[in-house]
Amino acid sequence: RFIGVITEHFAGAFPLWLSPVQVKVLTVTDRADAYAAELAKTLDELGFRVETDVRNEKIGKKIREATLEKDPYMLVVGDRDVENKTVSVRTRGGEDLGAMSLEAFAVKLREEVDSKVIL
Repeated sequence: RFIGVITEHFAGAFPLWLSPVQVKVLTVTDRADAYAAELAKTLDELGFRVETDVRNEKIGKKIREATLEKDPYMLVVGDRDVENKTVSVRTRGGEDLGAMSLEAFAVKLREEVDSKVIL
């Protein structure tokens, strides 16, 4: 009963600390697949719930699907990100947080999870 009430309350858009998938890693090209797997493994080892989407689809479709699934954060990874060892961060609300290092993103996630912020 509680799960039904909380799902209805958040309309399925759970806060980061409660979301079943906290971060979805999306690749722009297949050249970024290995880097995406590396990012997902690192975030998983840090205790975050991560999925990757390395399908051969347009990035717009991947972003739209992740938004509809109400995943709190999307990491869009392309050739430039692989080169610079960065991640391009988007929120489920469509806000583009720009490129940052994985370490900076992990710190942001940890602070949000630890503070139990409800956005």
